[in-house]
Amino acid sequence: MAMIDRKFTFATNGTVTANDLHNLIDSATIYQDLITGQLPITSVGTNYELLIADGTNPNAAPNAVTVYDLFEDALTAGTYTNANISAALTYGTATGTRLVSANATITTGTITTGVIPTLTSSTATFGTTTSTAATITSGTITNLASTTGTIATLNSTTGTIGNLSTTLAGDFTISQGTGTLGTSGVTLGTYGSVSAIPFLTINAKGIITAATTGTFSTIPADGSITPAKLSQPFTRETAVNSTSGTAIDFTSIPSWVKRITVMFNAVSTNGTSNYQVQLGTGGSPTTSGYDVYSSLFGTTTVNSSDFDTGFGIRIARALGTCSGQLVFSNLSGNIWTGQYFMADRINGESFIGGGAVTLSGVLNLVRITTVGGANTFDGGSVNIMYEG
Repeated sequence: MAMIDRKFTFATNGTVTANDLHNLIDSATIYQDLITGQLPITSVGTNYELLIADGTNPNAAPNAVTVYDLFEDALTAGTYTNANISAALTYGTATGTRLVSANATITTGTITTGVIPTLTSSTATFGTTTSTAATITSGTITNLASTTGTIATLNSTTGTIGNLSTTLAGDFTISQGTGTLGTSGVTLGTYGSVSAIPFLTINAKGIITAATTGTFSTIPADGSITPAKLSQPFTRETAVNSTSGTAIDFTSIPSWVKRITVMFNAVSTNGTSNYQVQLGTGGSPTTSGYDVYSSLFGTTTVNSSDFDTGFGIRIARALGTCSGQLVFSNLSGNIWTGQYFMADRINGESFIGGGAVTLSGVLNLVRITTVGGANTFDGGSVNIMYEG
């Protein structure tokens, strides 16, 4: 639309020549008010038409094109500041920085920096996705493969890593979900026996890194074998006060015992019967079958007696004490021999003797009493010690 300049006037029913009409069109002016006075359009439909002139030929008539046809055409290179693309966007092998909508399809290419709020894929096939600073805050990654890269920090609080293959820094590897402890360098086998000592080298992680064996020394070091280290060591029972009763028994003597020492310390009784020690089996003392002889040596007298009811001590007096020891040794089987040396300091006498007895079974009891068993002990203490 044009407005005719008012400087042109025509007479009523006048004649307009071609020249006048040409001058009229050449001087036609489109005023600004004609454009700005129109109501603005808030949205443009795909069928709206635009007039586009050919910039290379100013005399050519403008062409009409719809908005839809315009954007369906190929776009030339340039910057489009605000482009709202709601449909799928497909592009080829071009590289660069892209902002992709939620429904975009990427067939190939490189995303330098990508922030993906939620990534879920169960059937889709992806190529190689490279990102120097990608952040995945939520979603499921079906297959995570890294052949040359490094995952600095991998956090999984509720998920499961099904098939993880990696070589860890140290002695442990994981392949397809199976952990394997690295070898230590020690040859598989058994080290040590009854005649060989194993020598092991163990590192700070508790791993055996070396293993060999050595032999036992045939000669023990001096002083290295003590009674406590023997398989059948010296055993001393608890001392018993001999201040009451007519007999003192030591029972539960092991069957492996081969020597027994009976010790007296100032033992006294209230009568004049001779002391005697009886050996026993089955928990009872043997009271016959002894072949024993004993002598008393005093300052002025010598007296001797033989005994068949026990290893007798020829003392035969009251108001005296007896100190010393008797030693019994196993000859073989159930045959036991004995010898002793005792003394009575108060009366100035000493007692010696010896003998033997054959028991009916394995020895397991020692009884200290008097001949006849009538006198009562009233002083001193006794104890035994045995060995294998």
